[in-house]
Amino acid sequence: MNEPIRVLRKSQFFHPDGFPIVVARRDPQEPFGLHSHEFWEIVIITGGSGRHVTGVDSYELAAGDAFVIGGARPHDYQDLEGLRLINILFDNDELPWNLGDLKEMPGYHALFTLEPAFRQRHRFDSRLRLNPMELAFAIEKIELLERELDERTAGFRVMAMTQMMQLVTFLARCYDRFRDPRSQGLLEVADAIAHIEIHYAEPITLDHLIQISNMSRRNFLRTFETAMEDSPIQYLIRLRIRKACEQLRVSKKSITEIAMDVGFSDSNYFSRKFRDIVGVSPRDYKRRYLDMPPTSGTEADPDD
Repeated sequence: MNEPIRVLRKSQFFHPDGFPIVVARRDPQEPFGLHSHEFWEIVIITGGSGRHVTGVDSYELAAGDAFVIGGARPHDYQDLEGLRLINILFDNDELPWNLGDLKEMPGYHALFTLEPAFRQRHRFDSRLRLNPMELAFAIEKIELLERELDERTAGFRVMAMTQMMQLVTFLARCYDRFRDPRSQGLLEVADAIAHIEIHYAEPITLDHLIQISNMSRRNFLRTFETAMEDSPIQYLIRLRIRKACEQLRVSKKSITEIAMDVGFSDSNYFSRKFRDIVGVSPRDYKRRYLDMPPTSGTEADPDD
């Protein structure tokens, strides 16, 4: 009988103050057993060798390997030969992933979404491999993050989050430069995702996204939907609705103007899709954040 997979809890590793990032060094990594987490990890191999085991497959590890482990994915390390690594534990729901232009980077989507989803199919060959200079730079960033988390002086939350996002951005840039045959397929899909993130307010067709990916229609759709759990057009619609929510919370523009700003050409269609995704009408959502008088009766048009 297989032993149950241990689930590592946030309360076991995260500080009582609730800050959503922890640095854990394994120097060396000791045998641990198959486990999953309530949190996510960025794993950077700093030395030695071993095998990364997922419960189904196993993959060789060496210095410079960098990858992301989603919380629900069981894994372990075996055949340890002085394996050294750094884990950056984080609560995926608490990090500012929409900060700036991070989601406009193909390497971000490849590293944090696509590679974990396709790890088994690609035999882990699409993981990021840092060269010695890149590894040294990443370790330097982690040391600055670790110092803030250790000292926890006034302002550490801002400084630590800044260091974390700098590390994420650096790794995303490294992946974007890592365009060899083993990672090219993921980056082609990531290019299409980044295009959506940048040009969401413009007309975007499925045919154009397929052209950007340089993949067959069937392969592009299968890869995109497997990784993102949405079709490309539905992903675009959800992004537009999210951007509309941002405006609705702060803008004095009319709902029709906001709908046009985020790429909808029909405000009634926008209102229907908004209600489907958010659960309330755009007007009711806006009323939560702005001083708007309540409406009476049934809303016939978004700007009534």
